[in-house]
This record gives sequence, structure tokens and C-alpha cells, in this order.
Amino acid sequence: MIGIGYDVHQFAENRPLILGGVEIPHSHGLSGHSDADVLCHAIADAVLGAMGKPDIGYYFPPGEDFCKDICSLRILEKCRDLLAEENLKLINIDSTLIAEAPKVLPHREAMRQNIGTALGIPPERVGIKATTNETMGFVGRKEGIAAMAVAQVD
Repeated sequence: MIGIGYDVHQFAENRPLILGGVEIPHSHGLSGHSDADVLCHAIADAVLGAMGKPDIGYYFPPGEDFCKDICSLRILEKCRDLLAEENLKLINIDSTLIAEAPKVLPHREAMRQNIGTALGIPPERVGIKATTNETMGFVGRKEGIAAMAVAQVD
């Protein structure tokens, strides 16, 4: 079974930028009720989609107190728990961050480790790529970051 996930968050001042559970030095963070980790959110939706489950908003409703500033790695751990309940196995993740800045390659291995640990798979099975939007659209204007992901579940 395969699932796809997509997420986007606007940049916001006075917030840390968290991607893949890693705080990345940048002038802005991302706006959201949780830590706004756009990468983890896209991956969570991909895993949930592969299982035929509702999206992360079902399990972590925006505006709920228990979700306020939650570390998005906890969302991935919930996905891991749901996989175990269904006796399913996550095979791999492939994901892409779309942003003009910052550069994420220096943080890729730490992100893979965090995501793999949260999901219970080896980091070698967590693909993380990055690209720009070639200065087009909201991402190109540096208004936010988008992410997409695919998950394979057996």
C-alpha cells in the first residue's frame, strides 16, 4: 500500500524553524499550532494515507490544547503506533522539501535519524530531498515551505 502526503506552512517571525525534528538556523520559523514541521506533517499524512486512515488533523486537531506547540515527531510516533495496531510494516519514506531557503542538506542526516527513530525504521529507509520553486509562487517568493512525501506500507 502506498500513501502520499503534502503540507505547507507560511514563514513566521519569532519562531524556530523545525524540519524533520531538527532546529535549523534561519531568519524565520513556520507558522502553525504545532511546531509546524512541514516535513513531518507530509510524512505523517503519507503514512496515514497508506493505511487508509484519516489525515493528521483527525488525530491532532488544530486548535486543541494538547496540540499546541507539539513536537511533530510525536505525530510520527502516533503513526508508528497505528501501524503496530494494524500489524502493518512501514517499508520506506520518500520526501521532498520545497523551499528557496534555507539549505537543508547539512541537516539531512539528523532529520533522517529523527524521522526513522520516530517511525521505527532505519534512517536509510527515509529519503529526504530538497529543491527550490525557481522563484515562482509563494515558495519562490520566500513566503513559506512546502513538503511532499510518499510512504510504502506492507
